[in-house]
Amino acid sequence: MTTFAPTTPTAKTTGTVEQIVDRICRHRKISRYDQQLLMSALLSKDAISENERSQINRVFDNLQRGCLRVVD
Repeated sequence: MTTFAPTTPTAKTTGTVEQIVDRICRHRKISRYDQQLLMSALLSKDAISENERSQINRVFDNLQRGCLRVVD
């Protein structure tokens, strides 16, 4: 049996911040990989838009309210 290590996401594979946050909220969980995708999408930009800031706050708010599970 072959085991593959997870790859580090790149700007091309991450999707938009809004797509990533929508998927996180739709599944009601955030994994380490989701976190890496979100960070990669945000760090690949020179500046964060107001919409992206709102999306990030959406994740934090859902975490604080217990609406998201943190999984590995």
